[in-house]
Amino acid sequence: MTCERCGKEAEVSHVPVLCLEVVEYLAPRPGGLYVDGTVGLGGHARAILEASSPDGFLLGIDRDREAVEIARRRLEEAGYAGRFRLVHDSYHDLPAVLARSEIPEGEVDGILLDLGVSSLQLDEPGRGFSYQEEGPLDMRMDRDGQTLTAREILNTWPEREIARILKEFGEERWAERVAQFIVTSRQRRPLAVTSDLVTVIKDAIPAGARRRGGHPARRTFQALRIAVNQELDFLAGALRAAVGALRRGGRIAVISFHSLEDRTTKQTFADLARGCTCPPELPVCGCGKSPLLKLLTRRPVSPGPGEEEANPRSRSARLRVAERVGSF
Repeated sequence: MTCERCGKEAEVSHVPVLCLEVVEYLAPRPGGLYVDGTVGLGGHARAILEASSPDGFLLGIDRDREAVEIARRRLEEAGYAGRFRLVHDSYHDLPAVLARSEIPEGEVDGILLDLGVSSLQLDEPGRGFSYQEEGPLDMRMDRDGQTLTAREILNTWPEREIARILKEFGEERWAERVAQFIVTSRQRRPLAVTSDLVTVIKDAIPAGARRRGGHPARRTFQALRIAVNQELDFLAGALRAAVGALRRGGRIAVISFHSLEDRTTKQTFADLARGCTCPPELPVCGCGKSPLLKLLTRRPVSPGPGEEEANPRSRSARLRVAERVGSF
């Protein structure tokens, strides 16, 4: 990655979250076929390739073209050339990506989805994801294919719509007040950079509330990021498509970073693990449905104290894993 400030090549630090747990639950094996649907900077992909040595294969997908290129270089330098293929796409389109890669559905041994924003995006001020760094209000994960930006939302959307996404996606208690302050501020001049938004949020949220629950801008930035990238719009469908790509005995692991992602994952897994949907008063099953999944994590797996201390960004991570046992 090229530093936007000095123009020099800069190495992006990356610590994959819950990496040991992901490998333990996915149980990669030699000759296995694996999909990392959010390959990021390649940390989990490298661990999966190592665990599936000498001939396991990995298909890596990411919406961020820059992440794909960095991950490709890192995996090649680590000695895994010929054992992986990386594509610039979205896991939302997994069936089409598999078809283009000539991988039949029902043949994948393990799938990982590490949801949310990556270290590359957070650490580059020019992407606008961080409320702690000055940068444009962008927040697009795919700068090639996406046009909607946080700046457009903040400066053109109606106040009620801004309040809705802050409440729904950010679970922001002061959503209406923050939205009101945003609209008032943009009438004086458009919000252009992250510090503009942080200032408005701090003005909007009462002082007493700002002293609790971490940085006051965290929830608003999260909500805008989710809205810009439509992260929740397709998640349930993408999870079902991922399960459809697994062979029997194959496993899917999902790492979430906020309650909305985790709730969607939990509910989707539970639906696919339920089987019969007949009313309980019926003496004999009439629907003929059988469970598609077996839940391997009844409660989400969280990072231990050691990982949280070494990597503070891991604190909100939650891992859920399921195994395919039936057919659609």
